Amino acid sequence: MSELIALDALGPQGTYRARNRVTVTDVAGVPAADLGLVPKLFVSRTMAALHRAESLPAAERIAALARAARIFTEEEIGGLSYEEYRRTVARVSGVPISVVREATAAIAEAAEQAGFVVSQPRPAGAVGDWRDPGTRDGSAVWTRRGSVFAVHAAGNHPGPHSLWLEALALGYRVAVRPSRREPFTPHRLITALRSAGFGEDQVVLLPTDHEAADEILRGADLGLVYGGDEVVRKYAGSTVLPQGPGRSKILVTADADWRDHLDTIVDSVSHQGGVACINATTVLVDGDPAPLAAAIAERLAALPSLPPEDEKAVLSVQPVEGARAMESFLLAQAKGTVAHLGGEGVVEELPGGGAVLRPAVHQLPKADARQAGIELPFPCVWVGPWSPADGIAPLRESLVLTVLTEDEKLVDALVEEPSISNVYLGDHPTYWIRPGVPHDGYLGEFLMRTKTVIRH
Repeated sequence: MSELIALDALGPQGTYRARNRVTVTDVAGVPAADLGLVPKLFVSRTMAALHRAESLPAAERIAALARAARIFTEEEIGGLSYEEYRRTVARVSGVPISVVREATAAIAEAAEQAGFVVSQPRPAGAVGDWRDPGTRDGSAVWTRRGSVFAVHAAGNHPGPHSLWLEALALGYRVAVRPSRREPFTPHRLITALRSAGFGEDQVVLLPTDHEAADEILRGADLGLVYGGDEVVRKYAGSTVLPQGPGRSKILVTADADWRDHLDTIVDSVSHQGGVACINATTVLVDGDPAPLAAAIAERLAALPSLPPEDEKAVLSVQPVEGARAMESFLLAQAKGTVAHLGGEGVVEELPGGGAVLRPAVHQLPKADARQAGIELPFPCVWVGPWSPADGIAPLRESLVLTVLTEDEKLVDALVEEPSISNVYLGDHPTYWIRPGVPHDGYLGEFLMRTKTVIRH
């Protein structure tokens, strides 16, 4: 990447070239892009402009989103073709190119199907517009809780950018603060949305430093933030929806043979480089966990270590310093467990720069061992024993739980458990998802409300 890619803010009056610039580097430390960071005053004025703006009519929004999907995937944007953009994302974020392709295709699909997706959370008793004939006799109407939505985007994976498109489809004006690790996807997506018909004062890109970041949330009616447990605690119950660790799990009970499901178990751990919140972090089995842990380790040990832009790459890559820090954290936290893979380290430095995070498999002494709550952005899995006497307590706080069992009473308890967001019964990997089904509840449940309208 000899010539730096210029990434500027996309404000309410077009592209804004900020004076404060930072260099975005790839996994080897090679400069890749020049990113402008806007000051707090620019953020304040931008958020005020979003509040003053008017949204497109519903039908026009849905049509514009479909057009944006085509522009996003087919046209040159910011000097980059679609394939050049995806290779840049892989090289800079360290996410394998095959994963980037899958994630960006999902973003386009979310834009194309936005009309269907946003209709799913609407209550059966509500209509979508006060003009609907149903309101003549009185009806609930599905309405926004606000007008401006702010997003502090994640940088570990392009996929989450498909989620905030729902807010745009529902008529919110949207402000996105990109991650410095991966600002390319939101920049390309917002440029495509503007080219498709959304006004410059309807969707904006606001790269900022930390001081100005909170101003984006303060200036919005509602917000979405990605982060760890600290972020979840900070924003829980507020007008900001936190998206934290997934801690997704798999449970194999005594009436199922894990050997029949090993492909699904391993795939749940390693799919998309193990970087996502829907990758399995913990696998619990009724009985001795050692054979299962050994089998998972054998499969994961065979995965190759390759640069992220290699077509055969399946593991994520990070700058060496960051990878070593993560390795040190894992080794310290894993004390008291039995290592089946990665016990002496998980970092493999690449000749061209950067380091692959190799898989790790550790056996827990008990189902509720503290390590079961540790989620890391690579294939790192904790395998432990479980028995019916343990109950569902070790399975709580899971974004996804795949359960291999014939025990319907157990399934009843898991589905009813509030802290388990999704339950997959049978041979379904934890990463299964499709447009129209909730990820961590429907975003529409947070963005919308019902109000009664009756008219002549």
